This record gives sequence, structure tokens and C-alpha cells, in this order.
Amino acid sequence: MADSAVKLYDTTLRDGAQMEGVSLSVEDKLKILHRLDEFGVHYVECGYPASNPKDEELFRRLREVNLRQAVPVAFGSTRKAMIGAEKDRQLEELLRAETPAVCIVGKTWELHVRTALRTGLDENLFMIADSVEYAKRHGREVIYDAEHFFDAYKNNPRYAMDTVRAAVEAGADWVCLCDTNGGTLPWEVQRIFSEIREKIPVPIGIHAHNDSECAVAVSLTAVMEGATMVQGTVNGYGERCGNANLCSIIPALVLKMGIPVVSMESLAGLTELSHYVSEIANIKPDSHQPYVGQKAFAHKGGLHVSAVTRDPETYEHIRPELVGNMQRIEVSELSGKSTIIVKGKELGQDLSRHPEKVQEILDMVKEMEHRGYHFEAADGSFELLMRRALGMHKVFFRLESFRVIMEKREDGKVVTEATIKVHVRGKRVIATAEGNGPVNALDNALRLAIGRAYPELADIDLQDYKVIILNPEKATAAVTRVLIETGDGEKTWGTIGVSENIIEASWQALVDSVEYGLLHKKAQP
Repeated sequence: MADSAVKLYDTTLRDGAQMEGVSLSVEDKLKILHRLDEFGVHYVECGYPASNPKDEELFRRLREVNLRQAVPVAFGSTRKAMIGAEKDRQLEELLRAETPAVCIVGKTWELHVRTALRTGLDENLFMIADSVEYAKRHGREVIYDAEHFFDAYKNNPRYAMDTVRAAVEAGADWVCLCDTNGGTLPWEVQRIFSEIREKIPVPIGIHAHNDSECAVAVSLTAVMEGATMVQGTVNGYGERCGNANLCSIIPALVLKMGIPVVSMESLAGLTELSHYVSEIANIKPDSHQPYVGQKAFAHKGGLHVSAVTRDPETYEHIRPELVGNMQRIEVSELSGKSTIIVKGKELGQDLSRHPEKVQEILDMVKEMEHRGYHFEAADGSFELLMRRALGMHKVFFRLESFRVIMEKREDGKVVTEATIKVHVRGKRVIATAEGNGPVNALDNALRLAIGRAYPELADIDLQDYKVIILNPEKATAAVTRVLIETGDGEKTWGTIGVSENIIEASWQALVDSVEYGLLHKKAQP
């Protein structure tokens, strides 16, 4: 556990779950909660008890959960207008959650008080004070989220501060200033913090949204100006453009600002945490995400590759292993000989002693990319290309022929069937399989044909399939590029095929995906 004056407050399970396309089950939330606790997050906002039966069940089950350090937080809002806090149903549900801390959000902006709450400014102050005092009276730690604070302050600074004072005087332990619309710029946050920080006698937090692509910058600026709580979500998940991304904030705090919000050991698990949450949320990881993305430390240009092989600091702002990531050298038509040599070392081959092979491989890459191949997105296909050029390729099966038939019936049903003839380990095998499309049918038929010879194939799954039209002006005669992403539960790899025939392009990518997988599973031809 890191000893830090700045506390991390994760709201992935509540604010993050409001992202379009995300639906977390109770089990999903519990899994993420445990992973956040192991990572070292200080507070985890688990949900809104009064909003839905799912969150009600989650808080019931939380009573049986043992956490190492994370404080679970229930989220709620101030009481309704013109009723006492003890008569407000959602505040009752908030306390019934029995979490040691609660987060109460209140209106700060005059616009929202009049249009959303449809009540008076003074009544809003009573609502804030009454709600915070009610939670404190029941022994809760109270984090008060001042919604739309920066917009409110710019519009009417006196009233914005009145709402904050109402929460503080009622006993709030924290006041978290929220950029709820995500439109405040970092220097505005700096100016406002400098004006108000001495006027708030309790610790201050920051809660930023990313609508102007400034949520991380706003959060770090707030810390520089005295904020001691940072609220955000893993991978920046959240509605609209998302929330402040903790996967960028945490390493910036630890490595660049010297604030140990987590230990260095925990920080090395950041990439794994990011990918774990994306897997649970069923969202493909953003490969270009800073710090934790697959491309965050990828180098493509020949000059860049040549430099980083001598000293990674030339083109890397941190050592990738500090956040659990790794350097990647990508191959493309922009590659130089140094790129090929580095990739050769990854295969255990010292190509610096075989310059003719380096040039041969480089020429092949440039010629194939001219025809439409794209190896930076197809690491698996490039490794196989390189192995063939070096005489290291293993032939797991040999295609004799395949045929794909699609039938549309009168009742509207579409049936696709593939028949494949291959030679595997000295035997000729014929297999037929159906699928929900020609590529799926081919995949099923190939697995049926060679699966008995290679049981390792059972662990290899096609995860993504993309088709890109390279020259759309040729309409149905256009050249297509097919990219397939495959995984085995431990790693993923990309493969590629290019052809005027989409089925042939798909077959090329499919064969490479299978051969690469079998190769790394150490299957024997």
C-alpha cells in the first residue's frame, strides 16, 4: 500500500458503467472491485443504491466482501426539495447500503437549481446541508461532489461558494469540485483553485469529464493546486466522451510528479488492470491509449527504431515496463534495415551477419505493402514471412483445395457450407462444415480437418475480423485487405490477407492465424 497525501477515487462501477455499450453485472462489478483493491485504489464508488435492483444486490453482497484497503462508497444525491432528509427515500437507500463512506452530489450551478431542481437557491443550500448532516449523523464519511462547480463559479462565484460552504459547515469530510460538462480548460482550473482553495477548510478533490479532451490535464493541474483526491475511471470510461482516465493520471502522479499514489510494484500491473477491465466491460482495448495501449511504445519509422535500439529514452518518455507494458518494433514500408535486424533478434536470429537477408526481407515488405499489405497491424503474418525468408518455416498442413457454397432459400434462411481438402502429417483429409458466413465456414472446416492432428487448435480463437476496401472506385472488383485478430487466452496476434477475391484474402489471413498459433503452441508438424 502506497502512503500518499493524494487519494485515488475510482468511479468505474458507477460513472464508467454509464458509458454507452457498457453493462456490468453484479459479478462483473465485484471482480473489478477486487482488482482495484489489489491494485491499491483508496476509494471505489460502487454504484447508486436507489437507482436499480442490480446495485441494491451489489451493496447487499458487499457486506460479505473483505477488502485489503479500498473503501467502498455508495453514491447518492441531496434530498428532494421541501422534505426532510429523514423522509427522503434515496438517502434512506444510501445509508442502507452500509458503506463506510458515501458520496453525495449536489447542485452548485444556479442554472441547474432553477431548471433541473425547479426550486429556489436558498432551498438548494438547505438540501445540501440537510443531506450531508444526515449522513454524518449516521456515522458516514462524506465526500461531497459539487456538480458543475467550474461552470457555476464562472457564472456566479458567490453562490457556487455558498453551496460548498453549506456542505462544509454540515460536516462534509471532502469537497470534490466537478467539471461535469468537461468543458473547463486547465488554466481556468488553475485560476479558480488558486482563488478558492484557502476558503475551503476541508480536503479538496477533482472530478473531471473529458468532453474537451482535457480531463487528465485538468486533474493533474488540480493536484498541482492542492487537490488531494482525484476521481476518475479505468480507461477513462464514462458517458459522452468519458471521465478522467486513471490509467494516465496514476503514472503521471507517480513517475512525473513524485506522488506515490500506488507502489511501484502496483504500477507495474497498470497495463494488466486496464486490459482486465476492458475485458470485463467487453470493450476492445484502445491500442493507442497512453501508457497501457499496445501501441504506446511501438516504433515504426527506421530512424526511430535505430535510435531506440541504442537508447530507448530517445523516443520513449518512460520505461514501458514501469507500467507493465513493453516496447514493440513494427514493420512497414517505412522500416529500415535496423527494424528488420531487431525483429530478427526477437526470433533468435542475428541478421546483422546476413545483410543480404535483411535487404531481401525489407524488399519483400515494401513490395507487399505496395500491393496492399499492412504489417504493422499483422505481427503474426510478418513473423511467418520472416521465417519463410530465413528457411525457418514449419508446414503444418498443405491445402489441396477448398470450396465454399452459399445457399439462400425461399424461406429467407441463408446456409453457408465449406469443403476443404488438405494434407496433414502424410494423410489426405476432406472435411465439410457449415458456418454463419463463408469465412466462419472455412474456419470450421479447417479446424475439423486438422484438429485431431493438432489438439492445440482448441485454445486458438478468432477474435476479430475486418475487411478494408483498398480501391473503392473499382466497386465489386476492388482489392480487399482482410485483418484477423486471434488469441489463445495468453496473447493475441494479427494476420493479414490481400486479394481481389475477399474469400481468398480471408483464407490467407486465416491460415497465417492458425500457423502462427500452432507455432507458438510448439505444435510439431
